[in-house]
Amino acid sequence: MLKKERQALILREVNLHNKVLHADLSRVLKVSEDTVRRDLQELAKEGKIVKVRGGALSKSFHVYSYKGSEIFKYQEKTTIASKAVTLLSDSMLVLISGGTTTLEVARILPEELKVTFYTASLSTALQLAEHPNSETIFIGGRISRNAKISTGGEVVSTLRGIRPDLCLMGTSSIDSRIGLTDSDWEVVDVKKSMIRVSDKVAVLTISDKLESSQKIRVCGVNEIDYLITELNPGDKLLSPYRNAGVKVI
Repeated sequence: MLKKERQALILREVNLHNKVLHADLSRVLKVSEDTVRRDLQELAKEGKIVKVRGGALSKSFHVYSYKGSEIFKYQEKTTIASKAVTLLSDSMLVLISGGTTTLEVARILPEELKVTFYTASLSTALQLAEHPNSETIFIGGRISRNAKISTGGEVVSTLRGIRPDLCLMGTSSIDSRIGLTDSDWEVVDVKKSMIRVSDKVAVLTISDKLESSQKIRVCGVNEIDYLITELNPGDKLLSPYRNAGVKVI
């Protein structure tokens, strides 16, 4: 495989899953970790990714000023966000995770909507705070350097004290047999708590992430109520999830 092709695949993996590790890329690409490390350094110098210890982060995952041109699969995420908004109604208490898709939900909320949002995501909280009629409660704690969300026991304790009507959750990977997975244990711990306390759970994901998995399990497909993608709900790619009893939107 040529270096240009290899780096294109690396860039896609980083953008798709938000975070990648040297070891995982080495296994997928069948090259040494030293080769992966050099590729990541080059991509970082070109401003295409954010290099971190042990791997890399998506540049779109670390934008602080919202720019659609820097968001991976932006049009697809806009479609997903528009579908997710249909689940919201006045007086609801909604728990919302971090990520570029949920950030898009926060950006396009109808002005007249009156919802109380809880979130542990800094970027999502800042976007929600711009809404004229909804309330935003930021769940504070130790900030994850990579994910830019609050993590730890204080966050989990706060989550135990609320009973949201709905949880809007982004995901790094989802597989119809394995369920939702991630590569960051701190993020997984928070997401498990979010699912546990919520009456209904909606997972928002671009179709590229379907039937993919990472090393740490968040929950099974049977623990989610809605799956929202950019695809038509009748698309055959979504059949395993429909068959598992998930309402596909």
